[in-house]
Amino acid sequence: MKTEWAGVFPAVTTKLQPNGDVDLHATQGSIERLIQNGVSGIIVLPMLGENASLKLSEKEKVIRAAKEVVGGRVPLLSGLAEVSTETAVDMARKFQSFGAEGLMAFPSIAYKSDARETSEWYRTLAGGCDLPIMIYNNPIAYGVDVTPAILRTLENVDQIVCIKEESGDIRRVTDLYNQLGDRFSVFCGVDDLILESLALGVTGWVSGMTNAWPEECVRVFEMGRAGQFAEALQLYRIMTPAFHLDTSVKLVQYIKLAEHLVYGAPEWTRAPRLPLVGEERERVVSVINNTIASLSKRNSRAA
Repeated sequence: MKTEWAGVFPAVTTKLQPNGDVDLHATQGSIERLIQNGVSGIIVLPMLGENASLKLSEKEKVIRAAKEVVGGRVPLLSGLAEVSTETAVDMARKFQSFGAEGLMAFPSIAYKSDARETSEWYRTLAGGCDLPIMIYNNPIAYGVDVTPAILRTLENVDQIVCIKEESGDIRRVTDLYNQLGDRFSVFCGVDDLILESLALGVTGWVSGMTNAWPEECVRVFEMGRAGQFAEALQLYRIMTPAFHLDTSVKLVQYIKLAEHLVYGAPEWTRAPRLPLVGEERERVVSVINNTIASLSKRNSRAA
């Protein structure tokens, strides 16, 4: 059966306790909140979920806990971020055994592969497991650009079904469709380009700030997908200052702080990430609180 992912797939933060231990209860609670507010899929262990900072035993607990709370209501994907091809295939098989139903797969996170190597990385990964794969394309952060030309070499790999497009170049969406048609689902991978990406035809959104504001993010997506851009634009402009926080190197701290201020989730991160302090914390708190106030005012007018 063909895998067709569409809609809002939040990249879920992994909740931690003050001592750095994984807080499975809080993580499950946040996933349930996301599903209750209309998301179409769940992605655990993205980089936003501190994938690279977790032990394998912790990753297993997160996937199994997510599987328990999701309960088949939406697709459950896991991030896959490894160094070697062998390890990536091994982890993919393990994640499948833990309950993952798909992968959001990074290129090698320690080596800037060329086009031939990048194509082979994803082809070998697909051949080594039975899960559908979303390619994570973020050349700004990882130095590897999965271009339309590379995707063309993977057209015959049925398990590769989707690309998370985060090159930062909005023209890439149109180039993907022009060169590859509808062979791959195209997801927007950055929060502050979602409405522009919807105008160009993306069918999904891997979102960070949906962790804090799932109802509003789903609403922006659904209005944009329905072509209701005038209505969507009003809400998008309110949320864009917070969406900009999704593009920072400290997006984990920023988005966890947003979750904390919006609904009380723990904001703790694992070192080397440290809690926000001083002027930086004040600036981010101000952006988040202004968004909360603006959304409250908008909702009051709507009522």
